[in-house]
Amino acid sequence: MKALITGISGFVGSHLAEYLLKNNTEVYGTIRHRSRMNHIQHLMNDVNLVECELRDPFSVENLIQDVKPDLIFHLAAQSFVPTSWNSPIDTIHNNVAGQVNIFEAVRRFNLDCKIQIACSSEEYGYVDPTEVPITELNPIRPLSPYAISKVAQDYLGYQYYKSYGLHVVCTRTFNHTGPRRGENFVTSNFAKQIAEIEKGLKAPVLYVGNLQAQRDFTDVRDVVHAYWLALEKGDPGEVYNIASGSCCTIQEMLNLLLSLSTVQIEIKEDPARLRPSDVEILLGDYSKFHKKTGWKPEIPFTQTMEDLLNYWRAIV
Repeated sequence: MKALITGISGFVGSHLAEYLLKNNTEVYGTIRHRSRMNHIQHLMNDVNLVECELRDPFSVENLIQDVKPDLIFHLAAQSFVPTSWNSPIDTIHNNVAGQVNIFEAVRRFNLDCKIQIACSSEEYGYVDPTEVPITELNPIRPLSPYAISKVAQDYLGYQYYKSYGLHVVCTRTFNHTGPRRGENFVTSNFAKQIAEIEKGLKAPVLYVGNLQAQRDFTDVRDVVHAYWLALEKGDPGEVYNIASGSCCTIQEMLNLLLSLSTVQIEIKEDPARLRPSDVEILLGDYSKFHKKTGWKPEIPFTQTMEDLLNYWRAIV
């Protein structure tokens, strides 16, 4: 079995590569000339890396023709919501064009392969408290350019399945975290700040944004298992929520991280961390995916946060 991971050097891509290798799968992954390789340095002898600009159709065509994958996990994206506010058209173009190029290349070479599209719970956007937990039938009300780009990716998956018979499965993943999470993301940002404070690298002040938002966090190692099952057992043309089925406020997540440290830390709000509009609550219902694949989250949130904090303690 030959698998292609777009964005293999990223947070989820590196964990997925590890998972696939353990399952006796030949792994190929796309990188760009400016990709940071630290997440996959330990895998360099086990994976096949291909430099590819996904926004360039000719580059993607050569990639698909050369690799001829059985499975494609399309993870590459501009995935940071605040960046999408600063560069909306870049985010939409990056996330949509790359996917279209992959679909067109697979279609041109008539490949018999399965494609997983990493979509997002951000697509649901505005959710009334009476509308949780969120199922795949919830209204789509995106609240950021990033969310718009993911809606487009989601619907393109459906369109190419219906129009051309491509085996596309979309996963709407809720917040996921764990070791290697980018420092821009809230769980990792807080963990890094705590690790720096513990080592005396910064004053004992932790800067925060909106602490009242409620999020559903799943461990990245559970998420990549779900991605594998999505292609192994999921139905083409379908969309599945990947979530833990429980949520906490950002304040509660921060309190958990603080409880894992012994230093005294002052909390200060940083206005620059507040968004023009924020999704108040994201609580996912993963029962459709569980019924189809048997998947459920296995790693406790406390362990996820402890592993994340220890990751930052080791590298700051």
